[in-house]
Amino acid sequence: MTITITAFERSPDGGQGMARDMRVRWALEEVDRPYDVRLLSFKAMKEPAHLALHPFGQIPTYEEGDLALFESGAIVFHIAERHAGLLPDDANARARAITWMFAALNTVEPPIVDREVAEYLEGDETWYEQRLPFIDERIRKRLGELSGRLGNADWLDGAFSAGDLLMVTVLRRLEGSGIVEEYPNLAAYVARGKARPAYKRAFDAQLAVFTAAPTG
Repeated sequence: MTITITAFERSPDGGQGMARDMRVRWALEEVDRPYDVRLLSFKAMKEPAHLALHPFGQIPTYEEGDLALFESGAIVFHIAERHAGLLPDDANARARAITWMFAALNTVEPPIVDREVAEYLEGDETWYEQRLPFIDERIRKRLGELSGRLGNADWLDGAFSAGDLLMVTVLRRLEGSGIVEEYPNLAAYVARGKARPAYKRAFDAQLAVFTAAPTG
């Protein structure tokens, strides 16, 4: 059955792999599964046809036969469970990899998203300059803990897994802030993720959508 995912018709990030369909693309590339992409305008994302797939009117969604999923983490988990390559065979190692998936999305990502919201939506507010250091302090606390756990290892728990895939995409959201670079082992960790051939294929595919989109 053909896999179809949804993505921005014109991504706000300029095709730099920050949109959450990147996570799904990367997972599918890692397990060598072909997929189609249905591009959506912001208007189409709020129309009934898409809301039937994603009740919050966002991207990505995943369709395969009569299965329809939303939420990038849930989609990556589904892909990892259905196809070899993103979760270990050993039951305990598999459970730990799944734990890292949840940690990336539930513990590390929230303060990073708070920072993005502050930058894009609150930058003109009088209290923005006072609030940002508190957000960055929360981020640094989490990154310090993550850095300590990673240590000198290449990946979070043995071999590369879906936990690393999600964690790398989360940390990438800080690009341009200089915060990840304060933790050299995390900066190297992100670089290792971005060097994977599957990541490069996914990134190039997302970028191609943006560069092909009309500018008018």
